[in-house]
Amino acid sequence: MDIATLVADPTVWVALVTLIVMEVVLGIDNLIFISILSNKLPEEQRQKARRIGIGLALVMRLILLTAIAWIVGLTAPVFDLGLTGPLDRHGAPTFETAFSWRDLILIGGGLFLVYKATKEIHDAVDLKHGAGHEQGGGAVVAGGITFGAAIVQILALDVVFSIDSILTAVGMTEHVEVMYVAVVVAVIAMLVAADPLANFVNRNPSVVMLALGFLLMIGMVLIAEGFGAHVPKGYIYTAMAFSAGVEALNLWARRAKAKAGG
Repeated sequence: MDIATLVADPTVWVALVTLIVMEVVLGIDNLIFISILSNKLPEEQRQKARRIGIGLALVMRLILLTAIAWIVGLTAPVFDLGLTGPLDRHGAPTFETAFSWRDLILIGGGLFLVYKATKEIHDAVDLKHGAGHEQGGGAVVAGGITFGAAIVQILALDVVFSIDSILTAVGMTEHVEVMYVAVVVAVIAMLVAADPLANFVNRNPSVVMLALGFLLMIGMVLIAEGFGAHVPKGYIYTAMAFSAGVEALNLWARRAKAKAGG
């Protein structure tokens, strides 16, 4: 189908808007991880790390889009342990052990997220008890990392989130052109939101712990998805939105108390 026909088709525009929204929502997970990791670097390197991380996310998604047939093939089983979990109320197994490359990537990425979130929480607790160290400008941080290590970790998670993102795009539209536009718009939105989100997280330690809790949950969901246990995304993002709403009320209450005391 040529570009003019696509532009004139209203169903294509509906698919595009829906896909952009989905890609932005999926990109939030990626952005939270990049924000937390970049904030562990010296201040002068943080913006550069975020720009490179988001740029790599865009490159990764565009490369995967050009290899769309290969991506779809990642869902084909590569080995089967021959086990299934108990049946749910619809008669489907609660989990399966026929693993595809996508499943293995999701499980690996989920385990990495759980490990990183747990380590960051541990570092935050150490910092609270005075076990941090000084970094650029006298700021005390816990678990500081090098710029190269941050980029490598961001790249590893970019791969996981990019595959999930592209598979979502494939399931929503058959037009590769629409996928390209949606991915580019979503990554531009990530780029615009990166610095404000990272600065907000850095200014509010309680938000860091909430974000790490989100990463733990996302990691467990990725592992569950890898084992064939589908978790509806609506439940996940509703829980995240509710928790973020409660934290916003806490921040508002603390600021009101500080103004009253000042």
